[in-house]
Amino acid sequence: MHAATVKDERLQDYSQRMEELATRLGLEYYPVDFELVPNNFMMEIAVYGLPVRMPHWSFGIRYIHQLIRQSMGNSRIFEVMFPGDPCHAYLVNNNSLPENTLVVAHVLGHADFSRNNHLFARFMEMAGGHILEQSAARAHQIDAALQEHGQEKVEAVLDAALALEPHIDVNRELHRSRYPTGKIQPAPRNEDDFSRRFHSLPGEALPSAEEQAPRKASVPPHPEYDLLWFIANYAPDLEGWERDIFLAVREESFYFYPVFACQIMNEGWASYWHARLLREADFLPHDLYLSAIKAHSDVVRPYAGDNELALAVNPYHLGFSMWEDLIEKRGIEAARQIMREEDDFGFIRNYLTPELAEKLELFVYETHDDGGIKIANRDIHAVREAILAPKFNYGAPRIAVTRMHQDGSLELTHDHQSDGRGLDVGRAERVLEYISRVWRRPVTLNTVGYSGNPRVVTSKR
Repeated sequence: MHAATVKDERLQDYSQRMEELATRLGLEYYPVDFELVPNNFMMEIAVYGLPVRMPHWSFGIRYIHQLIRQSMGNSRIFEVMFPGDPCHAYLVNNNSLPENTLVVAHVLGHADFSRNNHLFARFMEMAGGHILEQSAARAHQIDAALQEHGQEKVEAVLDAALALEPHIDVNRELHRSRYPTGKIQPAPRNEDDFSRRFHSLPGEALPSAEEQAPRKASVPPHPEYDLLWFIANYAPDLEGWERDIFLAVREESFYFYPVFACQIMNEGWASYWHARLLREADFLPHDLYLSAIKAHSDVVRPYAGDNELALAVNPYHLGFSMWEDLIEKRGIEAARQIMREEDDFGFIRNYLTPELAEKLELFVYETHDDGGIKIANRDIHAVREAILAPKFNYGAPRIAVTRMHQDGSLELTHDHQSDGRGLDVGRAERVLEYISRVWRRPVTLNTVGYSGNPRVVTSKR
């Protein structure tokens, strides 16, 4: 019998017993399908976001970046888990047995989180629990489009859709109807005695027939932040297969949003549970346990490599530290209630205490032109907002469709006040060009530059 087979059989045994222990400790999750895969396949999953996904050149660039980072000793991938019913978890087959035992326990924590957290539950209800099958079907549809319409046409649509990937409105439903058609009726006047006497006064004539006539509803009737949905539904000349690509990218973006919005909570919860499960798994050999705990320490360390200063938050470390603090002070049931109800915004703002921030040495820093770094602020409110700033609006500028003119030209507006930042105008111009290729009419974006001065960016079409 080969050594690899023995290792796999032991892992299967430990996995089954770990799941039994997790159930006894109160974890609730959909079944998890574990699969051992080669490291190169794991990298592809991490880069594409899914095992089978629509083809696009940008994923190749991400793959190269990930390969470089991994060759430098950074960003090692232990596992990828996809929430659903069932969940799907991929483990690297050449990881050591202690590492994969830890990963199994970690995945069970993720599975518990994704089944019980309200945000995951809401988006799973909308998008369904079979993302792998759905994404494979979409990839097949795009392959068919490539055969029928050619790479240049399909790639132009994918360029635009993937450039707008985070521009969805997570407060709206995944499956939406188009805006109501027809005309807007003016609001009925209040015809009480006071109103009648008021309108009978000299100079207070009743509204004209023109003023009382219904108006045609404008499109959009309000600022529309779901750019993928709007283009799919209102682009004047978009063909059916092109609309399908936009809607496919949008649906996958909805699926991934909870993972993005709960990263600190989710990774911390999984790290807490893998540490606890390992500690209480008396069936594990002592040497395996020690090796797994060493891997745990590497995962939740605050610093990258041997550096003694972390300029970016490790979500594993921060989340793990916060859950340990909460469970110690409030108990596991209170922690589970927080896990169900919050996302990272509520979690950080409500439960990252000044004492814990000081203990974890969290601070806001600023950089200088000479490359120097200075601690700018240790105030807890500033620290919380600095952690959350990259998460606002899915990490993308807040941009809305504000007007579709009669000639079909499109006007976009950057909500820079709530966004709290200007735009990289060069990048905005590139994205606008992508949009104009599929909108096929002039597209204009009202924004401000980094210095706060008003800018109008117009597509060249």
